[in-house]
Amino acid sequence: MAGAQADATGLAGRYATALFDLAQEREALDAVTGDLARFRQLLDESAEFARLVRSPIVSRDDQVKAVTAVADKLGMNELTRNFVGYVASQRRLFSLAAMIRSFEALVARARGEVIAEVTSAHALTDEQKSALEAALKQAVGGAVAIRTDVDPSLIGGLVVRVGSRMIDGSIRTKLHSLKLAMKGVG
Repeated sequence: MAGAQADATGLAGRYATALFDLAQEREALDAVTGDLARFRQLLDESAEFARLVRSPIVSRDDQVKAVTAVADKLGMNELTRNFVGYVASQRRLFSLAAMIRSFEALVARARGEVIAEVTSAHALTDEQKSALEAALKQAVGGAVAIRTDVDPSLIGGLVVRVGSRMIDGSIRTKLHSLKLAMKGVG
């Protein structure tokens, strides 16, 4: 996977590449991918967990204990548990979200998928995700992996990024455009 490794630069990329190689070697790629998606979701949804991960005040030992306890509680794969524990022991938890993104990019590339980053005002249902994935697959012409995020300030609609392309169908942007148009009329 030398091609994928060449693109994974920086601290997050190096950690992600190491985890990717180990997961592939141990045939645990799907399990680790699912575990990291749950960790990413927890970082997005729990301000308390995000503070623990980003805080330089929390001791190394407390961070290790906390993230391994979370991994155990969520029933995560041993490789994922060991990885987050190691990251915590190296005082690198502040980069965990970037490591997860880099790992997901490596997995997508290995599977021949394109990553679509979708931001919505409200959490998407499984049915909405499936419909969106089908539409994006048709538009892109290949397999698509969807990474979702919630931003209530969008008010409604979606912002979709696939590679360097962005489609902004948010109500916030439409209202902003209307506001600019109204200023030009007066």
